[in-house]
Amino acid sequence: MATAPSPADLPGTAREVRLTALPAGLPAREHFAVVETPLPAPAPDQVVVRNRHFLVFAALCSLIGGAEGLPLPALKAGDTLFGPAIGEVVAAPDGSALRPGDLVQHWLGWRDYAVVPAAGCTPLDGTLPDPVAHLAPGSAAYGALTRYANIRAGDTVLVTGAAGAVGSLAGQIARLLGAGRVIGSTGSPAKAERLVSELGYDAVVLRGADRPFAEQLAEAAPDGIDVVLDNVAGEQLVAALGAARQGARFALVGTLSGQLSQTRGGGAPVEIDAFQLILRGISLRGYTGADHPEVDGEWTARLGEWLRSGAIRLPYTAVAGLDNAPQAFEDLLGGKHFGTVVVEP
Repeated sequence: MATAPSPADLPGTAREVRLTALPAGLPAREHFAVVETPLPAPAPDQVVVRNRHFLVFAALCSLIGGAEGLPLPALKAGDTLFGPAIGEVVAAPDGSALRPGDLVQHWLGWRDYAVVPAAGCTPLDGTLPDPVAHLAPGSAAYGALTRYANIRAGDTVLVTGAAGAVGSLAGQIARLLGAGRVIGSTGSPAKAERLVSELGYDAVVLRGADRPFAEQLAEAAPDGIDVVLDNVAGEQLVAALGAARQGARFALVGTLSGQLSQTRGGGAPVEIDAFQLILRGISLRGYTGADHPEVDGEWTARLGEWLRSGAIRLPYTAVAGLDNAPQAFEDLLGGKHFGTVVVEP
């Protein structure tokens, strides 16, 4: 039976990460502070959650300062950061379907304790063997590859930003869906080696290498590319369009080249030869999960099966301690991590 939250059983304060100043360029550790604040008493429709893990993600760059047209609220100086989190319910009101001890997913990460509307919590049912897997943003890659890319047996697939949270899963998903050759891009030789040795990529193109990106891509895909899962945009998208085969399908899920620029706007303008798109019948579509609400459940079920069978790996970095969260964010933006990054407060 659920129990009403008792003030005597709850911590009086919580710790959270706040944005202290709007940066002129990319956010860094000095633009954040970990502060202690009173934990508000939960309302009758709220639960108190002790966070176990929360996601560190690059899209916060676009929220800081407020790029236009974003589906999430902008962050201003003094605001507490937010994002996907997994936590344990420590108090729930009478009559709630949630009980103390339940693991739930919610959107009030970047703090150790959170008072969350019960309706904003999704209970974890054991479908995934590791709770952290609920925070890995593979749903976007899976949805884009199944709804827009329509991978066919033997296709050559390019995943840009392959060592990130989305890309580290996207290449594996493409292979499981029937891709014959999977190529990734990254800016680190060490990450390139891991993409091949650990995640099964056939070739990796290095951003910022001595040779032009387009030249490397032509060598990695001499017969052209059938499918692109693009996390980056910018010059990598242009190069991929140049290497596209007849009828190639492009699914765009991110714009890291814009999000990680000094402007932080998230925009990534590119010059595209529309004539070539027409001539080669190339499709170019942006994917958002909000347009495909059925994908999350489908992805979670398949990911659970793939994880248990060993068909897919979930690379992630766990950073211990809320005090280390600002540095984890700075390191993520600097390309120091491989796969998904989570903080264990």
